[in-house]
Amino acid sequence: MSIKCQSNSNLGSVVLDRSRGEKFSLWTSFSGSSIRRKIIDAVRCGGRSRYVPDDINVEGESSHSSEKIIERSKCGSDMLSELLRLPDSSEREAAEEVKRKVEALDEMKRVVKNLQYDSGLDGAIGVRRLAKENSDARTTLAMLGAIPPLIALIDSEQVDLQIASLYALLNLGIGNDANKAAIVKAGAIHKMLNLLESSNDSDISEAVIANFLGLSALDANKPIIGSSGAIPHLVKTLKNINDTSSSQAQQDSLRAIYNLSISPMNVPILLESDLVPYFFSKLGDMDISERILSILSNIVSIPEGRKSISSEPESFPVLVDILNWTDSPSCQEKSSYILMIMAHKSYGDRKSMIEAGIISSLLELTLLGSTLAQKRASRILECFSIDKGKVVVMDSCGSGASVSAPMYGSSDQSLQLKQYRLEEGEEEEGSSNMMSEERKAVKNLVQQSLQNNMKRIVKRANLHHDFAPSDHFKTLTSSSTSKSLPF
Repeated sequence: MSIKCQSNSNLGSVVLDRSRGEKFSLWTSFSGSSIRRKIIDAVRCGGRSRYVPDDINVEGESSHSSEKIIERSKCGSDMLSELLRLPDSSEREAAEEVKRKVEALDEMKRVVKNLQYDSGLDGAIGVRRLAKENSDARTTLAMLGAIPPLIALIDSEQVDLQIASLYALLNLGIGNDANKAAIVKAGAIHKMLNLLESSNDSDISEAVIANFLGLSALDANKPIIGSSGAIPHLVKTLKNINDTSSSQAQQDSLRAIYNLSISPMNVPILLESDLVPYFFSKLGDMDISERILSILSNIVSIPEGRKSISSEPESFPVLVDILNWTDSPSCQEKSSYILMIMAHKSYGDRKSMIEAGIISSLLELTLLGSTLAQKRASRILECFSIDKGKVVVMDSCGSGASVSAPMYGSSDQSLQLKQYRLEEGEEEEGSSNMMSEERKAVKNLVQQSLQNNMKRIVKRANLHHDFAPSDHFKTLTSSSTSKSLPF
């Protein structure tokens, strides 16, 4: 017999059960929502609730909700089975990965064994293939001892074997500094140079140059390669004197020369190869101009390099002309860097720059150039303004006197430098007044030219941009007619 007592809506229902005997059993009162929550939790775990008997009738539960519970129970069972199967799947994938690694290691061992004992050509081709796009394989092959036998194969008399070994070494060094150092340490550079000297094959030359390019990317290798005698071969390939160098070999040579020029120890060797005149003859070719200017930026770091550049008749006109390459900001920045270093170091170079018409180009660069180019142009203008156009004039006895004179004018007037020799007894009355009047006349001409140039620059800027001159430019233009200019 079951008796249902409804005492209070807030207290829930109490169920008395006598179906199992005379004794009454009291079930704790639950709300409908708590009962449903316990049933769902039990189903999600894949089992039945042990708190609710089979014959209990829970109020508020419809047949529709029971079906939902059954469906959720099936779904929970499926999810549980999938979770139980996951460890097996992960273990299988891990086992397959281990198997693949073991097979790859066995293949690399077999390739290295071919290098050392059986077929060197097959081994070199295998190393080249495995190391082409796999960084881990490069490290593993080097650890297995692939580098020494590959270097030994360079001395082979078979061209195919030589080329295969060179490209295998090239691939081993890609993105791996340890392998680059090991290849150079094992003596590969001298063997490659001997191969270049003894062979006229263009494919071999291209493979060797490619190795020089890759190996020279490591800073520790730069002095070794530079002092080995590789630079003359690179320069010869770049200039293509015998018309035997491929286009790829020439590009790799230029890039290798740039890598080597980063080390100051190699700059004197580059200067001995007569590179500077060749570079200035090639400036203007947009495909290689930026790389050439990068090399010149490294060459200008030492006094010998600056002297070599300034001794070229067309060096400053060419560099000043590059300042006007508005479609190549990178070239403008590099050219302004070279001119800034040389203007800072040498009074004679500043004179040559002004004669080449650099003032108007610098003023234009401060308006339309990139941020870096503007800063460098301002630094060069500062060097000119500090100079103030003073020249020391030596007399016949060797003594000197400083006079303020117009050193050089704009390119439009092509004003020439005038030197005055002051000798004892030769000064006539009124000569100082004549010199003063001449200086004033020349100064007025130069100032007029600068004003015209600045008007032209501002007009060009207004045509291309909605541009308002900055305070910095106003300072420059106002100082151009003041005593701070180099006159």
